[in-house]
Amino acid sequence: MRRTAGRAGAGAGSIVDVPGAGPGAVGAVAGAGDEAASVASPFPTTAVPPAAAPAVAPVAQRLRTEFPFELPRGYVDEAGNVHREGVMRLATARDELIPLRDVRVQENPAYLSVVLLGRVITRLGNLPMVHDGIVENMFASDLAFLQDFYRQVNAEGHTRAAVECPHCSEPFEVELGGSRLGES
Repeated sequence: MRRTAGRAGAGAGSIVDVPGAGPGAVGAVAGAGDEAASVASPFPTTAVPPAAAPAVAPVAQRLRTEFPFELPRGYVDEAGNVHREGVMRLATARDELIPLRDVRVQENPAYLSVVLLGRVITRLGNLPMVHDGIVENMFASDLAFLQDFYRQVNAEGHTRAAVECPHCSEPFEVELGGSRLGES
């Protein structure tokens, strides 16, 4: 008996035995519905179960784009309510470029962080909307926290480098990026 290739496009997994072919012929893959597969073989056959699928299907990695935070002091709205918990999303290139056109940023570059944070903070407490006016009225400690959080969220470790102390050979990390928000 000779084994031959199955039809093009046939499913994988079964071997086709063709009557009249000698032993030692090359096997090939054929579809489960192939008529040649139903021919009885003179040799005893044992059913070989198909290879078991992995127990856990690989999960496609998803990019995390939103990050929760809690302000050290909290934003106090005009009604006196304190809002501490919020969510910041990853910044896009557009988020960093558009504030550069803002007149307030052109007049005072330190205002860049206020405008930028107003664009990437998607939620703060139960406020209906977060904008640069809200960020502008935050306590300085909360603003500093958000600037640092922005760097952590958007840098993903790319602005740090592992180095070694020349005196004691102790490894540590150094910051390579700029010191201001929006600066690299």
